[in-house]
Amino acid sequence: MPSLTIKNVPDDLYDRLRESANEHRRSLNSEVIVCLERALRSRSVDPEAFLARIDALHKQLFLTELSDEILLKAKEEGRP
Repeated sequence: MPSLTIKNVPDDLYDRLRESANEHRRSLNSEVIVCLERALRSRSVDPEAFLARIDALHKQLFLTELSDEILLKAKEEGRP
């Protein structure tokens, strides 16, 4: 597997990477690989296609619209 050496990493970037690695319980090397994978695999999103997908998912859920009456009834009943 290839290796990569990164030189002249700014102190603040190094500190943020180290903190993130600790939060995710990863080594610094693993954290850098995850960050690079996320950055390089990300793709631009077509807003119209994204919203169309959300609308389609919303229709699949058969959610009823919330009304003032529904919210008032829920407040009056309280939590179970």
